[in-house]
Amino acid sequence: MIRKFAAMAAAVMLMVGCTNVDPVTGERTRNNTGTGAIIGAIAGAAAGTLAGGDDRRNAMIGAGIGALAGAGIGHYMDRTYQNLRERLAGTGVGVTRVSQSQILLNFPSDLTFDYDRDAVKSQFVPTLQQVGSVLRDYNQTTVDVYGHADSTGSDAYNQDLSERRAMNVASVLMQGGVIRQRLIAQGYGETRPIADNGTDSGRARNRRVEVYISAFQG
Repeated sequence: MIRKFAAMAAAVMLMVGCTNVDPVTGERTRNNTGTGAIIGAIAGAAAGTLAGGDDRRNAMIGAGIGALAGAGIGHYMDRTYQNLRERLAGTGVGVTRVSQSQILLNFPSDLTFDYDRDAVKSQFVPTLQQVGSVLRDYNQTTVDVYGHADSTGSDAYNQDLSERRAMNVASVLMQGGVIRQRLIAQGYGETRPIADNGTDSGRARNRRVEVYISAFQG
């Protein structure tokens, strides 16, 4: 487990250390502050896991974000869920209440990215920024961005693509106002399918980015 998190942090640092993919145009440019912040968040998440998982919690407290407790958790997440449903109505993004303390957003790959590309489609950027705006207003939550791929191609290629897509979705969420202390971005490649990779429809479902929004609890 330690090796997994350390290797992921190193791989992401290497991947984005020299260039950055503009989420709107798809062009590769020199790194900017936003990309550096996301790298820091991911590397911090790896280090935090090695140290017991407290780094993000401490960073959020340091940023002035208070933890939720008791009955307030359900009420807070109710309002977050309702606002996300209203903002994302008709966009094709799935909004699921996983539990009292967690919400799942599912961004289908075909809606979010061109085939085999990692840059967020320009027409989808405003939708992601709206998500970021809601999450900015309801900031007593953590935001975990997970990229997934189908089984077409090599394991290594799918892993890399899923990481880059998760990074770019996280970047746009930051543009919408989500601070880096709340974010973790991670790719799972083809390891977590939700449908049969033997069919076109199944592969389409497996190509996705998921965003888990969880109550920041005391």
